[in-house]
Amino acid sequence: MRIAIAGYGVEGRDNYRYWKNLGFNPVIVDINRELEKDLPSDAEYILGPNCFKALEHFDLVVRTAGLASREIFTKGKIWSATNEFFAKCPAKIIGITGTKGKGTTSSFITEILKSSGKKVHLVGNIGVPALSVLDDINPEDIVVYEMSSFQLWDLERSPDVAVVLMIEPDHLDVHSDFDEYVAAKSNITKHQGKDDVVVYYSKNEYSNKIAEESQGKKVSYPVELSKEIISAIKIPGTHNIENASAAVCTVRAIIPDLEDEIIAEGLGNFTGLPHRLKFVAEIDGVKFYDDSISTTAGSAIAAIKSFDSPKILILGGHDKGADYSDLAKEIKKSNMRKVVISGANRSKIYHSLSEAEIDKDLVLEGDLAMSDVVDLAKDIAKPGDVVIFSPAAASFDRYRNYSERGEDFVKNVLKNS
Repeated sequence: MRIAIAGYGVEGRDNYRYWKNLGFNPVIVDINRELEKDLPSDAEYILGPNCFKALEHFDLVVRTAGLASREIFTKGKIWSATNEFFAKCPAKIIGITGTKGKGTTSSFITEILKSSGKKVHLVGNIGVPALSVLDDINPEDIVVYEMSSFQLWDLERSPDVAVVLMIEPDHLDVHSDFDEYVAAKSNITKHQGKDDVVVYYSKNEYSNKIAEESQGKKVSYPVELSKEIISAIKIPGTHNIENASAAVCTVRAIIPDLEDEIIAEGLGNFTGLPHRLKFVAEIDGVKFYDDSISTTAGSAIAAIKSFDSPKILILGGHDKGADYSDLAKEIKKSNMRKVVISGANRSKIYHSLSEAEIDKDLVLEGDLAMSDVVDLAKDIAKPGDVVIFSPAAASFDRYRNYSERGEDFVKNVLKNS
């Protein structure tokens, strides 16, 4: 069988290793010609801008997550690491999707299950390629799989337990429109049977819509949590209480009688993921938070709502087709000292704030380096304020990913502190 590995990023490299270890000689296909010097010495490859249109002679084309099937021209079968994992995994799979909160909810679920004595494998969009751990998974284990719309795009099987968080427009620079984005997300429940479970966010119409496609048991959240459970949560924000609620409902769908004490222990073991509203430092009475994972307006809104103190909000980056009108409304009614806007989409965000009739003296906008943005925030802030770096946009205008962007923010906050 002739196999093409379409896309050679982190997931593509793992796909190559996986099929190579199965005894095949996969061909690496990527638009980036610069990869040639970094490929395995014995690898066959096709590189260049039109590479995905020249795959008609392959039996199997394994696409990387962010590559749409419509970009691939082949007479063979288009496949993915996610489909391969679902076809081969011997254990129960909990799949988590949504626009924001996937990583936190996945981590909450993982820690609670670990506290209950289960062996758990956390994989997927959170950064661990699923196929890399497939050989380590036993039937009695549990897999927690964080799933983006790209991983769900062409999924042929749904997880045993699907968790559908809040859905809002995102990735519209890749998906043809919001309907396609929602349709991709819907695959998390589309193939479920009557013995499966879907946990869904009852306050969001799209989460409800996706849950309705399941043939399994439907469990809505948020639900009321005990004081013991709430007090165990160590990361800020009402949205994280809702994420914890989703996690509790999910675990109790598997272990119905799990005690609050075990749940609280698990929640307490999780202190937050890097760049997700993560406390950086307190300098001269001002607290700085890194929320570089924020690539949507909704995530920035959640960050704003997490604090009652006067706030300095840092916005802007690469646009993904977002609408910032709701963010502007939230800024207008919040306790905001200043909004600093930089990045490629700064004019779009500034226009949304102007449309909401936000006082122009509240907003600073310009083509600023991260060091300048942080210095401005330090100059403006007063003791008791919080500075929130929650861009509400992707990082690709200046950085390879949100992690690199967040690290730059943290470095500049700690500089000379």
